[in-house]
Amino acid sequence: MEQLHPHDPHRIGPYRLLSRLGAGGMGQVYLARSDRGRTVAVKLVHPGLAAREEFRIRFRQEVAAARRVGGEWTAPVLDADTEAPTPWFATGYVAGPSLRRVVAHDFGPLPDRSVRILAAGLAHALQDIHRAGIVHRDLKPSNVLITLDGPRVIDFGIARTPTGHDVGLTRAGEVIGSPGFMAPEQIRGEPVTAACDVFCLGAVLAYAATGRLPFGDAEQPGGLAALLLRSTEAEPDLAGVPAGLLDLVRDCLHRDPGARPGPAEVLARVGADDTVADGRALEPWLPSPLVARLGRHAVELLDREDAGPDRAMPAPPPLPPSYSAYPPPEPEPPTRPWTASTALLLAVAAVVAVLSAGTVYAVMSGADDPRPPVTTSRTPVTAGPGPASASGSASASASASAMGSVPSQAPAPAADGLPEAYTGTWQAVRGSQIWRLTLAPGRVGEQVMSLSVQDPGFACAWTAPLVGAPDPVELDASTVTSGAPPTCTPGGRSLLRLLPDGVLRRELAGSDSPPIDYRRQ
Repeated sequence: MEQLHPHDPHRIGPYRLLSRLGAGGMGQVYLARSDRGRTVAVKLVHPGLAAREEFRIRFRQEVAAARRVGGEWTAPVLDADTEAPTPWFATGYVAGPSLRRVVAHDFGPLPDRSVRILAAGLAHALQDIHRAGIVHRDLKPSNVLITLDGPRVIDFGIARTPTGHDVGLTRAGEVIGSPGFMAPEQIRGEPVTAACDVFCLGAVLAYAATGRLPFGDAEQPGGLAALLLRSTEAEPDLAGVPAGLLDLVRDCLHRDPGARPGPAEVLARVGADDTVADGRALEPWLPSPLVARLGRHAVELLDREDAGPDRAMPAPPPLPPSYSAYPPPEPEPPTRPWTASTALLLAVAAVVAVLSAGTVYAVMSGADDPRPPVTTSRTPVTAGPGPASASGSASASASASAMGSVPSQAPAPAADGLPEAYTGTWQAVRGSQIWRLTLAPGRVGEQVMSLSVQDPGFACAWTAPLVGAPDPVELDASTVTSGAPPTCTPGGRSLLRLLPDGVLRRELAGSDSPPIDYRRQ
């Protein structure tokens, strides 16, 4: 959680905002409390996106999908105003970190029993989702929250009906999802079915058990194109998956959708009747360090004070037009994320021999995992560079959001400025890539970051303005200043933190990409 920034509203509809929970391609997520004392999570969309009818259609779709799902293994939608000048919706607050954070930061891979109960909870959630007549399409570690009672699935921003109807928002050749978790047929742009979610489930379970993606990531040689190729043609790397789960995970990741087990079979194979019931694990299911952490989190939540004066604001007014550093948004496609060009898609098609000419989107759904989504076109945002695809984000994945390819609106300048301790030039070396980050003094809304990467095969450069300070320092979406797409693409919002050992860590807000650590030059 972060403190509210000076430009954040203090009230949205009937909810008092308490703090920031995260940011995604669609907008900002806040911790809030109703007048009756109920704690909720409120998602407020970017004002720039709210002006787009295509986006509003998708936003209405997300809210409607979440309302239809319900169930005990998902976060319930409590309230919404999809027609407000700046649309928003509120869900029950799930008091727990994402699976991505648990595995990548807080604990590491989960033990066998925890992964089994995780599988049971997620299979129940998929049953509820499919019973509502939709396919999630983006089940990944950042969309799975971990609680004492069991896992909870969130974010239906790219859900669609099994018949493929997406309210006219996806076009021929477009594919939406998260690289590393997408099913082969999803990558190829074929009709999505419930079997796509089972493939995602297999990838999530492999990640939970090993801390690795079963098909690697876009930072490996070949970048995004190679990751998509491995996902469609290669066998998954399941080294480290417990023996008792190995066959199940392998079956979930079968290239043939018809050969994958359904959620009911998954429940039977993990012995769900003996471990979960009525939306909760029957016995403690997490390692004791995680239980202690969740307990501390609950205490902090109870002790949290309301933020600032109670200003009556149904929703914040639209922000001023974006700064000139950003090009005007293009009318198509309606995604905020990384958008690969037709050239990249054709390159992937030549290698994979499956992708038709079209747009590859990387979709991010707000908030935090090991790779954000692609529509094979930024949930929660964008990814960083790899030998074949570099971006202003901290890694090479094609992270993006299916919500619109519009750069986020920069807030009006405020009194906050970049702390002096952050200014200067920083460098990170990752394999053959040399990353150089320069931070200059500046106020909110001013350009403070210059970022470049050099590799024997490419060179890219970006700039980004300051959004908030001092802890953490938040930078807005980056703009490419040198290098051409598809190799160099804009990045999403990022967070900067100075660690006790003097290292500067840059992490994409809401992304699954691992952070990059820089040292002062």
